[in-house]
Amino acid sequence: MIGLPAVALAACSSTRTPTVQEPQIDPYYQAMYGTLLNEKFPVAAMDLRRVDPQYWRQEVAYVTSERPGTIVVDTPNRFLYLVMEGGRALRYGVGVGKTEALVFRGTATIGRKAEWPRWTPTKSMIAREPERYGPYAGGLEGGPTNPLGPRALYLYKNGADTLFRLHGTTEPYTIGTNVSSGCIRLMNQDIIDLYNRVPVGTRVTVIN
Repeated sequence: MIGLPAVALAACSSTRTPTVQEPQIDPYYQAMYGTLLNEKFPVAAMDLRRVDPQYWRQEVAYVTSERPGTIVVDTPNRFLYLVMEGGRALRYGVGVGKTEALVFRGTATIGRKAEWPRWTPTKSMIAREPERYGPYAGGLEGGPTNPLGPRALYLYKNGADTLFRLHGTTEPYTIGTNVSSGCIRLMNQDIIDLYNRVPVGTRVTVIN
């Protein structure tokens, strides 16, 4: 380095910190997933930087033989579709439980809807993780810490509860993944939106 001009030395030892550009979220989606204060319990805004954009709620082209108003749960691809007219559907991203969400396939109907539902872990969940779920064997009232989130849709077949649920979550950043427990979870803003769109008796098809 002896004899190199000072300018050359300075060029080799720049101390400028590179600028990191934060991803820009469309205000439309920021509003869609913003804080909800008109609930029994406040629903926190989503940090959408932590969820792949393909799993944000959006209208898409969707070819299916199912009638408009039907829900189609595509567990392998972690999407839920609400079928619309004209070859379109409203698509939601979901998280899929590794065990509970894989025990049902075929068709069912929404037999019950609940706001801020009570939750009771299944026997298999308690057996699998007794320290985590054992304390809640008697059930947990609805609220911000309830794993079902602010809404739940209960699937029935031939008048019987299938134990398969579409619900919210306390772990919204698991959307788009296979998760340890539970059925089909949606971001809380999404399950509230879906809940408001579908009545009891809605047909649900589960692809598994």
